Order: sequence, then structure tokens, then C-alpha cells
Amino acid sequence: MSNELTLEKPGGAATGSGDALLSIKGVQKHFPVLDGFLFKRQVGAVHAVDGVSLDVFQGESVGLVGESGCGKSTLGRLVTRLLEPTAGEIRYNGQDITHANRKELAPIRSEIQMIFQDPYSSLNPRHTVGSIIGAPMEINGINPKGGIQRRVQELLETVGLNPEHYNRFPHEFSGGQRQRIGVARALSLNPKLIVADEPVSALDVSIQAQVVNLLQELQRELGIAFLFIAHDLSVVRHFSQRVAVMYLGKIVEIADRKSLYEAPRHPYTHALLSAVPEADPDDNRERIRLIGDVPSPLNPPSGCRFRTRCWKAQEKCSVEEPPLIQLSGSLDGHLTACHFPEGDIKRSPEEGSTAAVPEQRAEV
Repeated sequence: MSNELTLEKPGGAATGSGDALLSIKGVQKHFPVLDGFLFKRQVGAVHAVDGVSLDVFQGESVGLVGESGCGKSTLGRLVTRLLEPTAGEIRYNGQDITHANRKELAPIRSEIQMIFQDPYSSLNPRHTVGSIIGAPMEINGINPKGGIQRRVQELLETVGLNPEHYNRFPHEFSGGQRQRIGVARALSLNPKLIVADEPVSALDVSIQAQVVNLLQELQRELGIAFLFIAHDLSVVRHFSQRVAVMYLGKIVEIADRKSLYEAPRHPYTHALLSAVPEADPDDNRERIRLIGDVPSPLNPPSGCRFRTRCWKAQEKCSVEEPPLIQLSGSLDGHLTACHFPEGDIKRSPEEGSTAAVPEQRAEV
């Protein structure tokens, strides 16, 4: 990277220690469903996010995974306050921003940025790259040393693009280059937290690796915290220190990546990991095939929301919702919401690694 890089690394507590940079407690987002022609009345609500609690510490990367429609992107938009929460609490750096108005959010907007999923629709085709990346500085009244144009050119170089591309339009770039422009725009205000909403899902595999490595390098150098939303469990494992698994608006398991990938406790996490393809042609892992579709968030199941597709479900699962807690045998910080979790965790005396002892189960 250039020696002229002027981005500052935020100071503060080390990853996972002290107060959380972002703290989410019981956050809900219900979208009303209206009926009627002249007189609209609410007949239901889509439970997109329903009681999510999560902490992100400074300099940490937290991955958020789950099936399409489980509420990952909605949660990301709640964190950036692009959506108004229905209930719960969102704190940033100790400040309650749950229902903060536009004036109260103004000084925080520059510290929380977002990288959008689609590198094509997230960039205005009528604006040049220079105006797209420089717009956040103009809106916030920031005049960096050397001027906005020089700052934009530094950012372009930071993300691996030619500074001479300042006057080009988005249609003149490839998908991977457009996503790099989106990253540069997110970095323009020196953020402390970036919500990356599936930033590599629309890119080719080789370009995915370039963008993920770029984000990792920026995180190491600048100390930025990430809420990394993705479908690809391999990418999340490569990028995130902790991983949270969502299902139908709720977090069902959260742990550090080693514990979650090597010894998952929730049946849904087992099913997700079993679906990850392996390069080994002789791989004989158990493949868990879930029957049925994800239930409608308009009318989620009672009790455990995964019970309608779970091979371990019992009567208790339909009447009592399992809390997200640390189960017996789990490592510190490994939280699971399940009445009948997968096998006990045993620690190898030689290496201190974790391993799961799975119970007998039938493939679903």
C-alpha cells in the first residue's frame, strides 16, 4: 500500500475486551402487513428480526450466516439505522441510538458505514467515481488535507485501483472493481464499524478472494470492526473471529469460529456445515438434508422455530422457546438456543483442541 495513506487507526480496547463498540439487546423489526382498499388495516406482521442480542468489539469481525430470508440484511440495516427498530436496544460506543433522530445520529453516521451486496445498483451510474467516493466528505463538511480529490485518489490506491480512474463512471469497471469502489466509499470517513452485507456474493471466486483479503488487510491496519454478513460459510470462517448463526429472525448459535466449525451444538448449524462443499473427492462426511421450506415469518412456529425441520424435535420444543445460553460442556462464549443440542464437547489433552462427539441421528 502507499506510504501516503492517511487513514487513522482507531484507538481503544483490544478485541473482545472491555465495553462493546456495538451492543444489540433484544432487537426486533416487524414489518406490518396491511389489507383493505380505502381504509388500510393491519392484518399481521412479518417478523424479520425477532429478539436478537449481539455484541461487536472494537477491531473484531463478527460473521452472520443463515439461509436467505432469515433476517441478516435487515439486522445490518437496523445497526446502521437505515431502518427503525420495532423494539429492543441498540447502543454504539455506550450511546443509545435505538430511536435517535436525524440530528442525534449525524455525528455517528461517519463512524458506522455499510458495504452493500450489489456492486452494480449501489453506485449511481450518473456520477463519476470521484464524486461517489467524495460525496460522504462533502455531506459531512470534511475537507481533508490536500483536498477531497487527493483524498479520493489515496482511497482508490488503498483499495487497489488506479488513482487516474477518478473521472471514470461505474459502467467502465468490472464487478470486483465496483465493489472496491464501494469499499473506498465506506472508508472515506474513517469508520470504526463497517456492516458488510454479503460484499462478495455477486463476484467470481477469484475476485471474492481479492476483496476478502483487502478487507482483512484494512481491518489489521486500521482496527475497523466488521459485522460480516454472508452465505458462504468458507468465506466467513476465513474472515471472522466469531460467527453467529441466524434462523427465521433469531440467533440460534454464536461462538468463536474454531468452536463453531469444529464442534457445533445446534442441529441447524450442523445442517449448514454439512452442506459446505469440500475439495476432497473422497470426503465421506454426513450430509444432512432438511425437509421442507423455512416457515413463513408472518406466522413463525411456536417454541423453537427450527422444530418443524429438526430431526431431534420433541414436544418440549413446540411449547417452550429455548434461550440462547452457554450449555453444559460448551466452551466460554459458545451460546446455543436448543433443548436437545448435539453431542458433548471434549478437549484433546495433547493439543487442547475441541471436538464434538455426535449423537446417533438419522439423516433428514
